[in-house]
Amino acid sequence: MAFTAKDVAALRAKTGCGMMDCKKALTEANGDMDKAIDFLREKGLAAATKKAGRIAAEGIAYAAVNEAGNAGVVIEVNAETDFVARNAEFREFVKTCADTILASDPADIDALLQTKAVGSDETIDAILKEKILKIGENIKIRRFKRLTGIVGSYIHAEGKIGVLAKFDTTPEIAAKPEFKEFTKDVCMQIAAIAPQYLDEASVPADVVEHEKEILKQQVIESGKPAAIADKIVNGRLRKFFEEVCLVDQAYIKDDKKTIKQLTEEVGKQLGGSIKIVDFVRFEKGEGLEKRQDNFAEEIASMVK
Repeated sequence: MAFTAKDVAALRAKTGCGMMDCKKALTEANGDMDKAIDFLREKGLAAATKKAGRIAAEGIAYAAVNEAGNAGVVIEVNAETDFVARNAEFREFVKTCADTILASDPADIDALLQTKAVGSDETIDAILKEKILKIGENIKIRRFKRLTGIVGSYIHAEGKIGVLAKFDTTPEIAAKPEFKEFTKDVCMQIAAIAPQYLDEASVPADVVEHEKEILKQQVIESGKPAAIADKIVNGRLRKFFEEVCLVDQAYIKDDKKTIKQLTEEVGKQLGGSIKIVDFVRFEKGEGLEKRQDNFAEEIASMVK
């Protein structure tokens, strides 16, 4: 029985398997759709579709900078259990994704999935499906961000948090060991304190106004005189910026100086100027529904 390209596409839609796997299955089944599905199931390939519906809220956040030091990436890849997140093969897949993003600069996750992995003739999507089948859990590439320029990275707690930061300085300063140590300190600050914005100018106007309204209501309810209300609000707003803006935060290693002061200090020490211009912080599983399964169920899913 002959089959067409539409049949291959239909089989792929039903099973979630790759086009070449579907073509091979239809060839083996002589064009019979049901037999082709059975063939894929027998080979364990169609199982990836079922696993793809399960919650993946564990995993790791990973950050890296390329060898040239002019591009960096932070990525989050999720699995169903922390047990798999510690698996060396899973972590190697995450690194492959990051290396591929650094090399190919895909526009989004869909583009990444269709990109050939660094050092392989297979796409990221094909490798992902192989890992799902081999490891026995759903695995999802949730998000990534790529920055170009002078960048630094940091991974906290073996993948709980991944941080990437971009700096404006000269190549001469960027090459110094002291600068690399400084970038690590800034990324550690971002990991530990989780700033929401780079600086005061980065905070959206509606966010500032909303905070002012909250602070104003607090002042009114406290019974303070209206004449000094604005002054109190402005003072408390300053405290708000110190909490949510990276450059205004107290440095975790020396709370007598802000990150802005630290940056200026290091710039002078290294004979130039440094400015932090952007950052990204991914915390694994942030905002995702967590699994409530017990350990026995986790092990059972691993051996399927």
